[in-house]
Amino acid sequence: MSTQAMGVESERGIERVESGVGFDETVERFEKVRAARGMTVFAKIDFTSDAKKAGLEMPRMLLMIFGNPKGGTPIMVAAPSSALDLPLKVLISQGADGKVSLSYNTPEYLARRHDIPEELVKNIAGIRAVVREAAGIRVAEPLR
Repeated sequence: MSTQAMGVESERGIERVESGVGFDETVERFEKVRAARGMTVFAKIDFTSDAKKAGLEMPRMLLMIFGNPKGGTPIMVAAPSSALDLPLKVLISQGADGKVSLSYNTPEYLARRHDIPEELVKNIAGIRAVVREAAGIRVAEPLR
């Protein structure tokens, strides 16, 4: 299975990346990558499980709410409305075709939406590398 970036959806600021592995392994990879980067999971919403409890069926879908207060707090102080979109969120979903993807709001979109100062956007820009690595796209480590 190939892994590819699917691109940003119009002006909605949503980037979707196709995973190269199945749903469970994508979730495991995401958990490993985010933990290695010192990010905390604040909540997991398992939409599929909740639907099942209500007697409904849907494809597998999990929303991960995560981040690092050291990165997010300065943004919320500078741009309080950003708390509507922070902590960061990644939606891991499986389509009817069985393909798994990870979707998230791009940092650029969040910056425009909440007037986040340019110098603070770097605090949330790491989401792109986390998602790509979880999807199996090789991410170059920054030079030190």
